[in-house]
Amino acid sequence: MATAGKVIKCRAAVAWSVGQPLTIEEVEVQPPKSHEVRIKIVSSGICRTDDHALHGDMKNINFPVILGHEGAGIVESVGEQVTELKPGDKVIPLCIPQCGKCSSCLSPHTNCCLKTHFLQCSMSEAQNVMPDKTTRFSCKGKAVYHFLWTSTFSEYTVVPTDAVAKIDDRAPLDKACLFGCGFPTGYGAAVNTAKVEPGSTCAIFGLGAIGLSTIIGCKSSGASRIIAIDINSNKFEKAMFFGATECINPKDYCKPIEDVIIEMTGHGVNYSFECIGSTDVMVCMLKRWVLSC
Repeated sequence: MATAGKVIKCRAAVAWSVGQPLTIEEVEVQPPKSHEVRIKIVSSGICRTDDHALHGDMKNINFPVILGHEGAGIVESVGEQVTELKPGDKVIPLCIPQCGKCSSCLSPHTNCCLKTHFLQCSMSEAQNVMPDKTTRFSCKGKAVYHFLWTSTFSEYTVVPTDAVAKIDDRAPLDKACLFGCGFPTGYGAAVNTAKVEPGSTCAIFGLGAIGLSTIIGCKSSGASRIIAIDINSNKFEKAMFFGATECINPKDYCKPIEDVIIEMTGHGVNYSFECIGSTDVMVCMLKRWVLSC
């Protein structure tokens, strides 16, 4: 492409400091270095994790920073020693990289690559720079930092090749972006972590992207009863479409929702999934079980 090897000026949503609203700015994006690719982001989701970072709930995040980790796009250019990707490829940036070579990647029991930015974080280093400890973004003459090596809230981003997955050319990017975080988180929770069994009863609290993906995972695993819970009844139609067998709104009852579920099932559920990020909901899910022991 004509922009290969050149600095690209584009728009990005920049977080300048903790707790401050994002602002749309013109940023400069450097060309990719060795084992890196520059991606034109076509679509990006918004995740609760981005909000956690914006409000200072994540450690070792430097500001200003370009957030976003649920994106899909097209490779614009590649750096030296990149052989597995080429300009024009449709890709998803990975917030958890996969080098495919370390002991963690080769193990069937874990997926936290040892090359990950999280290892930097555990070593008390800033975890939002590239592997060579520098950034590819700048704005108004000031360095702007990466987020989880993805930074999908920018029209262009630079990502290490270990944190990029090539996808089918037919994939619609406005939907494929959810494979960057929301879908595998929910689906994987049901299929890989909980290992939901056929004929079981499941309760899913929260019907955002993760909750709906959890419903899909429970249905794929053969669950016979899938109870979807949310305070927004407008989400129930989609929940039923993806496999929920019934939906309930806690606002429709004058009793704790855990009591409602006990009455519905007679004994509770086999699997319960908290898909909101709320400790109060976690307590609600566990309280009835704890009190009965």
